Amino acid sequence: MTNPHPTSADSPPDTVPATEVEAPESQVSDAAAAKRAKAEKIGRYVAMFMMPLLMVSMLVGGYLAAMHSPEPHNMPIAVSGPSQQADSFTGALESAAPDAVDVRRAASAEEARQLVLDREVSGAVVLSGGSATVYTAGAAGASQSSTVTALLAPQVLGQGLNLQTEDLKPLPDNDMAGLGAMFMTTALMLAGYMPLSLVLSNSPELLRFRRFVPLLAGWSALIAALVWTVVGPIMGVVEGHTAAVLGICWLSVFAVGSVQLFLTRIFGPMAVLVGMLFLMVLGVPASNMSMSVHTMPALYPFLHNFLPAAATGESLRSVLYFDGNGAAGHLLVLVIGIVASLLLTLGLDALKRRRKPDAKPPAVNVASLHGGPRPKNRVWRYVTLAFFPLVMVSMMLTMMLGAMYQPAPRDMPVAVVGATTEQAEQAVAGLEENMSGLFDLRALDSADEAREQVRDREITAAYVLPSAENPAATLFTNQAAGVSAQQVVSQVFGQVSAGQQMELIKEDIAPLPGQDSMGMATMYLAMGWIMAGFMIIVVGATAQPASRPLRKLLPIAAGWAVGFSAFLWVIVDVFVGAVDGHFFQLWAVGAIAIFCVAMFTAVFERLIGMLAILPVIGILMFLGVPASGAAMSIYMEPEIFRFLHEVLPMPAAVESIRSILYFGGDTVASHLLTLGIWGAASLVVVIIIDRIKPPRTEAWPVDEAPAPADPAGDKAAEKEFAAV
Repeated sequence: MTNPHPTSADSPPDTVPATEVEAPESQVSDAAAAKRAKAEKIGRYVAMFMMPLLMVSMLVGGYLAAMHSPEPHNMPIAVSGPSQQADSFTGALESAAPDAVDVRRAASAEEARQLVLDREVSGAVVLSGGSATVYTAGAAGASQSSTVTALLAPQVLGQGLNLQTEDLKPLPDNDMAGLGAMFMTTALMLAGYMPLSLVLSNSPELLRFRRFVPLLAGWSALIAALVWTVVGPIMGVVEGHTAAVLGICWLSVFAVGSVQLFLTRIFGPMAVLVGMLFLMVLGVPASNMSMSVHTMPALYPFLHNFLPAAATGESLRSVLYFDGNGAAGHLLVLVIGIVASLLLTLGLDALKRRRKPDAKPPAVNVASLHGGPRPKNRVWRYVTLAFFPLVMVSMMLTMMLGAMYQPAPRDMPVAVVGATTEQAEQAVAGLEENMSGLFDLRALDSADEAREQVRDREITAAYVLPSAENPAATLFTNQAAGVSAQQVVSQVFGQVSAGQQMELIKEDIAPLPGQDSMGMATMYLAMGWIMAGFMIIVVGATAQPASRPLRKLLPIAAGWAVGFSAFLWVIVDVFVGAVDGHFFQLWAVGAIAIFCVAMFTAVFERLIGMLAILPVIGILMFLGVPASGAAMSIYMEPEIFRFLHEVLPMPAAVESIRSILYFGGDTVASHLLTLGIWGAASLVVVIIIDRIKPPRTEAWPVDEAPAPADPAGDKAAEKEFAAV
């Protein structure tokens, strides 16, 4: 066929063959697609690292910044007594600790006591002639009571007054550490905000406003019943107050869920980070549950006034220990949060519908939680969504609260030192008559040997009997090995010496430094290592499935472990100041711990997908934290935790840090062996699993779901759905 428009060799053609036009467009299209694919790949890898980095650094840095070195700041103290004597005492107290106390005058002793019971002051001192009585309320916080006594006792004794102390509202025997309200609060916060991130990623249709609100009401009732059942009939931490506890629990979950819904509308999937910041990182310290807010930076007493964790915790405390006194104001905070959040969400939905009436519904980013194809039946998908947080809440309460809510020494190893072994054995026999089962008393005849055993953590303490050369008894303790154990032996053997009318000299073999006076750095740094290890696997498998094969996963996990261990040290040392130096030792051990935990997590991730979080957190955190001895001595918990202390990764991490910081690295090798066994065994199991079933490198597809059978499933419903 001839060309109807011939052209000369020196003139441009007026037409171009079709193949010559289409080829460049095809190449451009392919290049654009390749560029988009590359950008998506990079974005997925960035998300894989950024989410765990932000979550772990927020939790570790936030908690340590609040609690690593508690010192009283403007702690409200009431003073009552004769005008001149009260003025003199107040002046001396303010001069000795000008920033520590906020002194308030009470007109009478009765008013001072009532201020303590109303929790308007942390403590009170009532002066009367040659004596002074310090009033506290243990149910308002055990740490607060000890802080108040430590502040006031030296001033009372310094003025030559006879000191008396009285706990106006002691904690009940069924919750002698006051941990019931604290763990209930933490569980309720978790149950309120965690499900929304899962729902948004897996089943966003549930976040339609008119569907979500009744679902949230039912979910809140379910969690309230679960929490009450576990802490009440099953464990006996809470006795009575059934209706009030159920009501507070329901209101708390509903309030947190309402707030988180509004945050989800604004921040989308990143709302989980915002919720974690205000509900957990800032909320838990500001709740006044574990430690007095008056011993933290000035920000926390301010946050205590309106954050949900504080409102929930104080409401529960008021009902459980103070007959409801003071609960109304905190419950009002939750109600205001619900009303404001729901109204703001409605307003934001209306604004979005007006701006983008044809907006597409949110994309499903997580097809399934169990690591398999997306369930065709919506019921199974919704059951899985509910199962995840229900198990988390149940594990937290049963494992952690169950381990620590009734702390009491059980066969705690203590040496009794006499001039001869016979004398020591005789003393042991006498002590065991009154302290049967509390201590494992061992007779020694050498104070130097006892001191070394305390330093090496073979025993908790040593009680040296008086002798002709030294008429006073001596107690060797080891604060760096555990604050709770030191406090127990100091109290008990102080009473023993007082009963025998002997002076007691206390010698701390390894005191904690001022920048970490409660030993918090040990626990939270180890928690950071553990969390970093399991999160890189779980988040990575979801954000970037291509990272799952071992040939890619091993270098990713190793690089992450090395880099993040150094990053955590910078947070804990440089920014927070909770540790001082020891970079190379902590960096190396941290890298090993993170990598080994990552391999352990990979086993469960291969088997059950994102649900791997449940067994991993259950073993590594909910069992690991009590077994570590960092928060409470293992000799004050059920005996099973002594066994777990020797085998779990969390105790190995804690003891490694403790050894590096305070004992010259004396036991690091044995704990590294524990971590190495977990890592090596897990890696072998992963290899076997991959041989049987190679890991999937692409996300499971999300099938088109049928239109919901909803009476309002018309155009208006679609517009509302688009507002999510």
